[in-house]
Amino acid sequence: MGYDRLSGLDASFLHLERLETPMHVGALTVLEGGSFFGPDGRFRIGEVRDLVASRLHRIPRFRKRVMSVPLEAGQPIWIDDERFDIGYHVRLTALPAPGSRSELLALFERIQAQLLDRTRPLWELWFVEGLEGGNVGLIQKTHHALVDGISGVDVATVLLDFTPEPTVDEPVPWDPQPAPTAARLLIDTARGMVENTGAVARTARNVLEVPRRAAERIGSLARQMSALADGALVAPKTSLNNPVVGRTRRFGTVTVSLDDVKAVRKAFGGTINDVVLAGVAGGLARLLDSRGELDPDLVIKVFCPVSVRDDSEHMKLGNRLSALFVSVPVGEPDPIVRLSAIQAKTADLKEREQPIGAAALLGLSEYAAPTLLGLASRLIHHQPFINLVCTNVPGPQFPLYCMGGRMLEAYPMVPLTRNLNLGVAVLSYCGTFHVGLLADRNQWPDLEVLEAGIDDAFAELTKLAHDRLPESADA
Repeated sequence: MGYDRLSGLDASFLHLERLETPMHVGALTVLEGGSFFGPDGRFRIGEVRDLVASRLHRIPRFRKRVMSVPLEAGQPIWIDDERFDIGYHVRLTALPAPGSRSELLALFERIQAQLLDRTRPLWELWFVEGLEGGNVGLIQKTHHALVDGISGVDVATVLLDFTPEPTVDEPVPWDPQPAPTAARLLIDTARGMVENTGAVARTARNVLEVPRRAAERIGSLARQMSALADGALVAPKTSLNNPVVGRTRRFGTVTVSLDDVKAVRKAFGGTINDVVLAGVAGGLARLLDSRGELDPDLVIKVFCPVSVRDDSEHMKLGNRLSALFVSVPVGEPDPIVRLSAIQAKTADLKEREQPIGAAALLGLSEYAAPTLLGLASRLIHHQPFINLVCTNVPGPQFPLYCMGGRMLEAYPMVPLTRNLNLGVAVLSYCGTFHVGLLADRNQWPDLEVLEAGIDDAFAELTKLAHDRLPESADA
């Protein structure tokens, strides 16, 4: 029997999860609120649930839960949740009107600190009424085992509309399939492992039969792996790597104009991602300086997830990720020199196929026994190789709507691990980069310093770009 089985990479996020380090991604969204309320002034939560439920046939895993294989003999599988309840997953809460920005952020922090219930599908949507200006908040939680950044954007475009007129799909009958018994699942998993072992052996024989092609492949993989180990293997020790000591969080937000980022790219070259990373680096320099940790020679190691998802994988959930490991000279005081160094580093890593090498390493998780994979995932909480995760996801550059209300802002969130107490996520939407900063509250009484530093760093880069190429203001 074929099962909808988690990949090794997807399963690793389940192994990584701890009470103090939930492994879900999320977002804080602000929507125009008028259309969410009926003539009686009450929030139309029933209609919202009907709208979301009508589209779940497009994303079937949103009605599935995780089932583990006995004895950890294989990766878990997705099974239909026979007690699926849309009311559990689409919720309504409120702030005392008029709810302020700081109160919305505090609510977001509390909700994101809680683990998702693994006995149910691993997602939640929280609508928040009572915001100042009559707006409505939307707090999203989706386990990283279910989505990566790109597929998360796919899901959002299914749950949202491209026009102010909401469309409710025709009902599609859903007949939940019964889960296999634990014994049946164990037997089928063991049989599948034997078949996969045979496939691996056949592949090895084919490689031996074509030595030239094998040699080329080995040489290419060696170049990719050498790029992964480029520079110092161990990241410098900074306060960014102090252990997460509790469950409470802080969440900060920054917005940057896409036109400004394009102006910097036009003036100084490189890619949009290079400019974004340089702006974040400028903010980190301000923060570390305020903590007495900044040294002119300080170079931090940043893990930048890279999607290897192609157009044929549109709306396929799970994780299809590789990575760039970028050395970022936060100690360099000149913002243009800092940007140029980042451009040179990322160009060199791509030339040497580092993302492919990282994808190859991540792909090895498919051949790891689940018990060993669990142990390896736990070791990640103590890794000494990176100081920060910074992910940049391209979103739609046109307005999206929910229940007729336009989406005004959307700030993404990536989870923390045991010794990474800050996560930086960037989503471009409708001409604006929305930067979400998730931090361990116990380690970050000064998150505002980082927010202001990032904002000022982008403003400085933009001014320098306009000074160099005045016409870039119109780029």
